[in-house]
Amino acid sequence: MSRSNQLQFETRAIHAGQEPDPQTGAVVTPIVHATTFVQDGIGKNRGYVYARSGNPTRLTIERCLADLEGAEDAFVFPTGLSAATSVLAALDAGAHVVAHNDLYGGIYRLINDLMPRSNGHHVTQVDFTDPDAVAAAVTDKTALMWFETPSNPTLGIIDIAKITQIARDCGAMTVCDNTFASPYLQRPIEWGVDVVVHSATKFLSGHSDLMAGVAAVAAHAPEGVCERIGYMQNATGAVLSAMDSSLLLRSVKTLPVRMQRHCENAGRIAEHLLENQSAYGLSSVRYPGLPDNPGHAIAARQMSGFGAIITLRVNGGPERVEQILKRTDLFGFAVSLGGVESLIQHPASLTHKTVPAEKREAAGVSEDMIRLSVGIESADDLIADLQRAFHQG
Repeated sequence: MSRSNQLQFETRAIHAGQEPDPQTGAVVTPIVHATTFVQDGIGKNRGYVYARSGNPTRLTIERCLADLEGAEDAFVFPTGLSAATSVLAALDAGAHVVAHNDLYGGIYRLINDLMPRSNGHHVTQVDFTDPDAVAAAVTDKTALMWFETPSNPTLGIIDIAKITQIARDCGAMTVCDNTFASPYLQRPIEWGVDVVVHSATKFLSGHSDLMAGVAAVAAHAPEGVCERIGYMQNATGAVLSAMDSSLLLRSVKTLPVRMQRHCENAGRIAEHLLENQSAYGLSSVRYPGLPDNPGHAIAARQMSGFGAIITLRVNGGPERVEQILKRTDLFGFAVSLGGVESLIQHPASLTHKTVPAEKREAAGVSEDMIRLSVGIESADDLIADLQRAFHQG
């Protein structure tokens, strides 16, 4: 929409990149299942040739997400990891990558194992919450700096502006995983990031019924980056189906109202857990919205809300950790996050199992850690659920 940049986020989530169907007047973007499109002549078509290279339904959600992230363009993929793969594979062979030491386990495996094997990438991991350590890790050969904020699962908060300045100084591209925040709470491109990635399976989808990934590329990204990512997506066939594109488009329309409720509930629950930390047998409560949380001031500056993820460390050993995980009712013991329903999980044995134990511990992912993904149920009911689990535990 030409007026999109004059509208508020809530309005753009519903209308950006979309117009009523010109043929029928349908207010919802049609699902185009076609795999191939009739050509009008040699080199002449109506914008589409083959579904892998372009699909009208997929293009609509890509335009919407680009608008919401403030990006020049966006690409949607079957999973978040396939989005990350296309971004990393767009680098030259042998590239030097500096990555945060606290990453989702699947990204850790991709950056530290698969890409060095297949593309010869050289990887240095460092704590991105310490900009001086990041500056010391980069060299004149550094091609990419990869981080997520808030990080998974320790909720480390990274000063995006400082990291992007370091990257500009050494000529490196920056990639920020914005999964935990979503573009409603944080838009890294506005702070200088070149590429934003998401596991759209999480908050962008929000209903635990869809797998998808996103890579959104800033207008200020290095020349050719957007084209290379698009080329990798098409060359490898890592495209989101028309049906899933439609489901994701539907979900994004309610992103603002869902995120508001997620944040309200998580804030209340985090405060309750902190107030009852001793009674519940918790050694720590981490949530970016708590004033004493490490990185709180940075989060307050670069985010409009503090998200739905709370990370706890539990006293009493592994037996008590498992008891708590199994005794919640409304908090389902399951991997993933970002759905309307609340989830509780154990990062060391689930999302970060692929990370070597010594590296998990060094990043703060301990065996006594529990991660909550707070849904949009009644906060009172969720607190009561946790009370029963912790008191019995």
